[in-house]
Amino acid sequence: MASEEQLENRIKELRTKFNYTQAELASLVGVTRKTINTVENKVFIPSTILALKLAKVLAVPVEEIFYLSD
Repeated sequence: MASEEQLENRIKELRTKFNYTQAELASLVGVTRKTINTVENKVFIPSTILALKLAKVLAVPVEEIFYLSD
């Protein structure tokens, strides 16, 4: 039986590197703080547009923010 993959992320690690709060990062990408919180905590899977905006603001490729668990 195949295990179910889960979308993991490094948002908290990367936003901490830039000293951004969830609210500051949210403002930079045009969403609410709650949206950042739910993505960070793997409650909500972001749209491709949001993922690309996060990558741009955090100055890394999307694959460095989001990855599949085994």
